[in-house]
Amino acid sequence: MSVLIGISSWTEPTLIKRGHFYPKGVTTAEERLKFYATQFPIVEVDSTYYFPPSERNAVLWLERTPKDFVFNIKAYSLLTNHPTKVDSLYKDVKEALPSELEGKRNVYRDKLPSELVDEVWQRFRDALMPLHSAGKLGAVLFQFPQWFVIGRPAKRYLEEVKTRLPDYRVAVEFRNKLWMEERNQEETLSLLSELDLPFVCVDMPQGFDTSIPPVAAVTSKELAMVRFHGRDPKAWSTKAGTAADRFRYDYSANELEEWVPKVRDLAEGARETHVLMNNCYENYAVKSARQLASLLE
Repeated sequence: MSVLIGISSWTEPTLIKRGHFYPKGVTTAEERLKFYATQFPIVEVDSTYYFPPSERNAVLWLERTPKDFVFNIKAYSLLTNHPTKVDSLYKDVKEALPSELEGKRNVYRDKLPSELVDEVWQRFRDALMPLHSAGKLGAVLFQFPQWFVIGRPAKRYLEEVKTRLPDYRVAVEFRNKLWMEERNQEETLSLLSELDLPFVCVDMPQGFDTSIPPVAAVTSKELAMVRFHGRDPKAWSTKAGTAADRFRYDYSANELEEWVPKVRDLAEGARETHVLMNNCYENYAVKSARQLASLLE
């Protein structure tokens, strides 16, 4: 059994600017990652959601971290069915867009020619191969949008994702409450178990269509995962501000302690358990990660 605890981004601007984590003089991307890797064994890379990863960055990441350090990579928005900025596409893919998409600010996967989608999948997979080959790729996180609802099309796409990334561990996080409603929960977890896809357990605000209950479930013997998004309903529902503003939440010790038995149960059922703090405002995630690690010990 292995439990790895870390945060969702070592480059969050508020974490860097406030000076509560990185030592004085640690100012470059290389220095920050090297320091971060002395504090935690795992990190989640969220920048790959906004722009597809590059093989060059993957090589730099593995060179700057210890042998046993782990990276979880957030899947590119196009591959998770989110609206994707045209400017984030590979240059040649952007140039090959059909005329009806010219001038569009965002595009969707299902509106692109299949050959372009295939190309994006291939490059995404190839970019992560250095991390995988070095044993540092923990999982690829597919965080699906609210409109990715339980049904045949979604189930088929989960199967496709598994086929597209056969060498990598893929973890699945839902953002539509229907997946884990009482009437669908057993079906959802059984489907993920059949596909050997880890269900991403979440701690998040409740009462929204995007809310997933804080269920701890293992659907893959290889990997279990928990992500903490905070519990502030007002911040969660805001449309303004940055991601850090939305996830701005300072967990109390009692709130984290609720997850201690759940994490231990997950660790009993999976070879490896990843716990990522996504309450990424200033040093909130760092404090939460350290506190939960202390509680588990």
